[in-house]
Amino acid sequence: MKLLRAARLSGVLLLLLICTACGDYYRPVANPQVPIQPNPAVSHQVLVISGNGTNNPGASTTIDVSGDTAISQATVGLVPVSAALVQSGTRVFVPNSLDDTVSTFSPGTPTPVTTISLAPVCSAPPCAMPVFAASTELATAYVASVGDGKENAQVHVANGGNGMVSAISIINNVVTNTVAVGINPVTMVEIPDGQTLYVANQGNGAGNGSVTSINTIDLSPNPPIANAVWNSPVWVVSRSDGQRVYVLDKGAGSVSAINTFSNAVVGSVAVGIGAGYMTYDPTLNRVYVTNPVAGQLFSLDASTDALTPTVAQVANAVSAAATPDGTRVYVSSAAVNGKNVSAQVTVLRTADLSLKTTISLGSAPVLCATKTWSELDLAAAADSTRVYVGNCDAGNTAIIQTSNDTLVLKMPAPLSALPPATPGGTPPPQNPVFVLAGP
Repeated sequence: MKLLRAARLSGVLLLLLICTACGDYYRPVANPQVPIQPNPAVSHQVLVISGNGTNNPGASTTIDVSGDTAISQATVGLVPVSAALVQSGTRVFVPNSLDDTVSTFSPGTPTPVTTISLAPVCSAPPCAMPVFAASTELATAYVASVGDGKENAQVHVANGGNGMVSAISIINNVVTNTVAVGINPVTMVEIPDGQTLYVANQGNGAGNGSVTSINTIDLSPNPPIANAVWNSPVWVVSRSDGQRVYVLDKGAGSVSAINTFSNAVVGSVAVGIGAGYMTYDPTLNRVYVTNPVAGQLFSLDASTDALTPTVAQVANAVSAAATPDGTRVYVSSAAVNGKNVSAQVTVLRTADLSLKTTISLGSAPVLCATKTWSELDLAAAADSTRVYVGNCDAGNTAIIQTSNDTLVLKMPAPLSALPPATPGGTPPPQNPVFVLAGP
């Protein structure tokens, strides 16, 4: 019995020791800490609008800046001519000049594409012929059209009739209002506060151009701009503070500054007859103007109404884009040699407009209007790492790496509806006409 009791006591003590040990020690458990993953969205984008002849829909291609790749493509309407990014770059509006429509979609995921009609009663388009879109608002986009939507735009313009601007609800994708503007509107800009829209009306070649100022609250025209004599305005841009708007008059060969508070011309500078393109550089507060006739690039100081110019010689200059880092301005040029056109980009230092280098884009058969900005439109990426040139004649977008100013890629445009050059071959590409950098 004594031995049995001793055995039982020893067992109890052993169990107590085991339980005590289990209470003091635990098996460690490792819970992995997942790091914050990078945002899979594209950091910066560039859009390229291309035409596909007069009978087939064009396209919009979205390029990923960091990857030099086309990440999406949208089918738009007949003869798209420009584009506007709205709502911080989340929506695109593309005017299609030959079917009186505007295509809208997301640049990253362009399906579905919504089509907005500007002339629902027109039986033989074009009756509106939209040419340009712009907006700094969240709820409304504006589209300028050559005609007023009635039968028919070509006759209407020849007779000296007015164009129109349509206000489109970005939320509902419908036209909410229209206003008559001048003859042959070609470009427009809305100042940053979203209160006023300025439209450059080129006229019909008889020196009857004009600039229309519109109150965006009710789309009513403001009184005529004071101290203004217009010949054929072709571009209008806004200063980043919205206090000045600049108008390029191709026929008069001048750039005029408009005070947006008084709506009066407060300064003007000569840039030569034939100057056809203008862009604003918010980093350096400059206005750049190209004149292919004189073979010049003008850099205008926008800090004063004197618009003091600095001039660089660039033969056949058609378009320009400044990098957001403020170091360089890129100028495209087109030179026709018989049936071919040679394209190049001239790189200038913004400090003094001295030549840094030139980049050849090669030669191609003449397919597009020569020495116009849409033939070789440029845009600089928001991070200043790339410059894009839509080469209309060559059917591609040239991508320039700015770190060493070299051509890294010629991205083909989407295939066109034209037949291939040889049976069983690949159809030729479409023709890029407009390049737009996203935020």
